[in-house]
Amino acid sequence: MRRFVPAPMILCAVLAACQPPATNAGDEAEDTANALANNVADNGAEPQRSILRPEVVPEPETPRIEPEEAVIGFGASPMALDETAKATVQTLLASPAMQAGGPITLRGHSDSHGADGDNKVASRIRAEKVRDYMVAKGVDKARITLIALGEARPIAPNAQEDGSDDPDGRAKNRRVEVTVAPPAIIVPPPVVPNAAEAAKP
Repeated sequence: MRRFVPAPMILCAVLAACQPPATNAGDEAEDTANALANNVADNGAEPQRSILRPEVVPEPETPRIEPEEAVIGFGASPMALDETAKATVQTLLASPAMQAGGPITLRGHSDSHGADGDNKVASRIRAEKVRDYMVAKGVDKARITLIALGEARPIAPNAQEDGSDDPDGRAKNRRVEVTVAPPAIIVPPPVVPNAAEAAKP
């Protein structure tokens, strides 16, 4: 005697036989990764990156510019730049702070020989000599500030302990101190919306 099998059960069995075997999510991910790797090996091309997670490329850091300082001596030639002084200025002109266009301050000094007023004038003339040489080499005159200090700030004794003259000390005091600052970083003010515009619906 034949056993009767309902038609719906036969249909379910046929459909089940046609379905591909079930796979878990981990196997699918591994297969995808292998396929991409094989594609790179075969074609020599990199796999496409997801647009949802773009690569983060760090921006290069801007090198910090440090202030530059130098002393221009007037020992050998009290009121003119000698070759050593010019060489010091040339080295200063090639510094990053100078190239960046920062402000320049020239502080002129003198020895104590003579009247205070005359020494202040002499210290300013020395600063002007350095300024004029820089301008002749292409430095914008508007960047330069002059300060005449006269004999107020010596870096060496103008006289010996017994009160006699000290020519070497006085020569060291005849100088111009140069300071080149980095250019100022201008931060724009925050944009404040117009109160009348903000009140509009």
